[in-house]
Amino acid sequence: MGKINGCLKCLFIFFNVLFAILGCLLMYGAVKASTYSSQVSAAGGPGVGWSWVLAIGILGISCLGIYAGCSEKDLALKIFAGFMGVGMIIMLIFGIIVAVMRNKVKDGFQTTAAEYSKPLMQDSGFRDLLEGIQQSAECCGFAGPEDWGDEVPSSCQCQTSYSFGSGCKPKPQGMRGPDVIYRQTCSQYMFQLLDIFFKVTMGFFFGFAVTALLGLLVSLLMIHQVKRHDSSGGASIAMKGY
Repeated sequence: MGKINGCLKCLFIFFNVLFAILGCLLMYGAVKASTYSSQVSAAGGPGVGWSWVLAIGILGISCLGIYAGCSEKDLALKIFAGFMGVGMIIMLIFGIIVAVMRNKVKDGFQTTAAEYSKPLMQDSGFRDLLEGIQQSAECCGFAGPEDWGDEVPSSCQCQTSYSFGSGCKPKPQGMRGPDVIYRQTCSQYMFQLLDIFFKVTMGFFFGFAVTALLGLLVSLLMIHQVKRHDSSGGASIAMKGY
């Protein structure tokens, strides 16, 4: 028998193999995305460089974990634990940054929408686009129904079977058009779509932070078992030891 509990060792290697497969899949995705990287960069979007860094990092650390688990070497396990600790801190920092950014965007989105709604509504193309969004997203106006001036378009008419449900409200006084309109503004609908991206990103960072914490704890436990084995003069650790 080896220096480390057999069940713990197998579980450790198994999860590192899973993350190595994930790293390979991310590398494959980065290769596919590199085909469109020039078009995305020209449009002002992010490049695929960070995707390569993430994919290679996950694959490299997972391979290190597999080697550390199979070899049961104290130094390899310590290096792996160090990577897990640093990775956990980095993931937490990025997760907190995204959470703070989400709150700032949420607080300022409606104010910004009200500020830019007037110049945007002067563009006929934007008005046509907004009417199409209102019909599909069940919203009215970019910042509110007042964006349409004196007459609310029929695309703002609330189509629910009840007159004043949670999604409907009466039109503002002094305006022509449907009597019952959608309560939600189109800027709120757009933020809901953006909020999905923020939540997925936060889940990604915090999920990897928790995974790195678990990897750190397991690797520390394995280091402890290796040291105990070496200090006892080579006696093997039984399966029921932990």
